[in-house]
Amino acid sequence: MDNFWNGKRYHSLNYFLRNKFGEKVFKISLDGGFSCPNRDGKISKGGCLFCSERGSGDYAGDRTFAITEQFNNVKTMMANKWKTGKYIAYFQAYTNTYAPVEELRRKYEEALNQDGVVALAIATRPDCLDDEVLNLLKEINQRVYVWIELGLQTVSDKTAKKINRGYDLKIFEEAMIKLKQIEIDVVVHTILGLPGEDREDMLNTIDYVAHSGAKGIKFHLLHLMKQTPMVELYDKGDLKFLSQEDYIDLICTGVSIIPEDMVVHRLTGDAPRDLLIGPMWSLKKWEVLNAIDKSLEDNDLYQGKNFKCIQGDIK
Repeated sequence: MDNFWNGKRYHSLNYFLRNKFGEKVFKISLDGGFSCPNRDGKISKGGCLFCSERGSGDYAGDRTFAITEQFNNVKTMMANKWKTGKYIAYFQAYTNTYAPVEELRRKYEEALNQDGVVALAIATRPDCLDDEVLNLLKEINQRVYVWIELGLQTVSDKTAKKINRGYDLKIFEEAMIKLKQIEIDVVVHTILGLPGEDREDMLNTIDYVAHSGAKGIKFHLLHLMKQTPMVELYDKGDLKFLSQEDYIDLICTGVSIIPEDMVVHRLTGDAPRDLLIGPMWSLKKWEVLNAIDKSLEDNDLYQGKNFKCIQGDIK
């Protein structure tokens, strides 16, 4: 472990993509114009309590534009910083398998037809993966690298009900099995700081993901944003923000208990400044990331150090 992952003490997405494609690869975040069964009444009309009006796609393209136009707009902005590289078409906003399969095919293919696209990433819910969708994903995955992002957020069904996630853990586990059968890599989203959860609860979620068969993980800090249902909990005093110190401790411990080959897609995130209610320290994203690196080094922690393989682990 002398060099870790290009100097990082965790297996970063950047490291993974450079190894896989041999050069810098960027994500182009797109809004496919989809809805969500947790918003349109099929499951609920409220949505997950933390989810923004843009379906957690606040940095995605503008859904009023076609996929090609969105792609080119985001690509142009990125070109100001990075002159060369390849691209991942990332369908980020709302539930990106929640539409008739021919509509999905048309939008995915439009994204894949853009110059330089080498992979397709799709954020969705585990209860929106019917056989037609799975067959489409399997077909595309035979031509280009595909990964699916599932918003688990927490392993606790009690917390899941509190945040109106709209499905129980069994549904997630069934989706994982189906995606493994068609050899689609899965990236699991977790949220640290959900209402009512303590340190043990959050680490239990990370440990669960570590043994789930997922190929990647996203660590999110809970952001409270204006005009989300979770504001009501905050106003009642039922939501307390994590401190920066507690979050860094959770991340460093969490990184140490996941396997070495799991790709860390995100260690923290950021929300639009004009929408964020708290925690405000999260706006200093690079300061947080640097503090995580320092804490890992100071405590001699690194990814996989405390991971314990157990019987029945999904490979």
